[in-house]
Amino acid sequence: MTHQINRYIICGGVLLLTACSAPKINDNLAAKELPENFDLKRKKATDSLQDFIPLKTETYFKDEKLEKLLKKAMAQNPDYLIMQERILIANSNLKVAKLGLLPSLDLVADASGTHYGKYTMDGVGNFDTNFSQNINEKQRINENVSPNLFLGGKVSWEADIWGKLSNRKKAARERFFASQQGMRLLQTRLLSDVADLYYKLIALDKQALIYQTNLKTQQKALDIISAQRSVGKATELAVQQFNAQNNNILAEAEQLNLSIDQTEKALLSLLGEYGGKIDRSSDFLSGHLAVLNQKISVDSIIHKRPDVAEAYHELRASNADAKAARAAFFPTLNLGGYAGFNSFSFSTFFDNGSFAWQLLGGLTAPVFNKGQIKQEFFVSNKRQQISLLQYQNTITTAYNELSALLHRTESFVDVLKYKSKEIEHLEIAVNVSNDLYLSGYANYLEIINAQKNKLQAELDFVDIQLKNAESQVLLYKALGGGIN
Repeated sequence: MTHQINRYIICGGVLLLTACSAPKINDNLAAKELPENFDLKRKKATDSLQDFIPLKTETYFKDEKLEKLLKKAMAQNPDYLIMQERILIANSNLKVAKLGLLPSLDLVADASGTHYGKYTMDGVGNFDTNFSQNINEKQRINENVSPNLFLGGKVSWEADIWGKLSNRKKAARERFFASQQGMRLLQTRLLSDVADLYYKLIALDKQALIYQTNLKTQQKALDIISAQRSVGKATELAVQQFNAQNNNILAEAEQLNLSIDQTEKALLSLLGEYGGKIDRSSDFLSGHLAVLNQKISVDSIIHKRPDVAEAYHELRASNADAKAARAAFFPTLNLGGYAGFNSFSFSTFFDNGSFAWQLLGGLTAPVFNKGQIKQEFFVSNKRQQISLLQYQNTITTAYNELSALLHRTESFVDVLKYKSKEIEHLEIAVNVSNDLYLSGYANYLEIINAQKNKLQAELDFVDIQLKNAESQVLLYKALGGGIN
């Protein structure tokens, strides 16, 4: 009895020493507190009574043709389909981690035959056993070849006392969630790329139309100058200047057609298609201003973004890894056993007397390998610190990105208004220059300059419209994206 008590005391001492040597883990997984708002110029953007509504592509972009392309990209883009397969792999890893908490059961059928030497313990023991008066004929052992037959089941189980296995399961679960957010992030990037190229095509179409319209205007002016030259009211220099201007427009229009073809091919690649034409609208259909008129909660928007959510789940996974590594400092309790038929002869294999079973239990405490365990814990703990810094960096980047985009989106409203007025004035200037030229109060250079300024202003206006559309796409990404 005293001997058993001493063994318990020794085992308890080992457990106590092992537990005391386990290092601590930093469980602070919180990032710095976010500001309450984005400090927008338009107060109505934050003073609205309604809460922020989750994004939907069909209501955000408000372009049915774009919506069809987005759905096609989701169904056919190879990179997105590959990511879906990786999600299934992550889910499989999660299932494996869950099964690690359960006992393992193996069905075993084993047969062997051994010839023991006469001068071995087994050989002498078998020889001596056969002369015993305490055995019957069935219990006699074949000395030439001694069979060993077993059929039954074996069970083994590691008791999760310190949470090592449950933390591994938690880490796998968090990484599965992170992979789902990574899927959302890829989805958002894919949809954004499709929308970017789609809007670029619209801008190129509008610019091509501008060149066509201005070419007609230029041609009319050329006809006037040519007619005046024939009667001596204009010089050859004026005619050549107008011809040069027309050819410049033709060259730029041809380059524009090449850009349209290349952009269309790039968009078809994202859609997973070999060729064809992209059906698109003739103008930018914008709906993002409705988003700006909603109440935007900084904390909820930032943490709904897939990149932030992915970093958060990765942080929780690294924390679970660190806890699992810490649990390695504690003793491991393994339980097991087997049950089945075990015999040294075929004739008695299924007799009742051949039924055998065993229960096993073992407690293993690390002693001399603690250096390796400490290093593994050190690495896991540092990875957790790295994940925390990455999480904080993702939040900071997300906040500043969204804040800048909200200001940019607001500013473009005024820029487009001013640019539109500029074009109106330049259109009047072109008409006035033509009238003045015919009246003799202006020369041909003033006509060329007025038409050139109008052309450039119209092209700039389309560029600003494109930048506004690109800002709309970036805002869609910054607000969390998705295709609800």
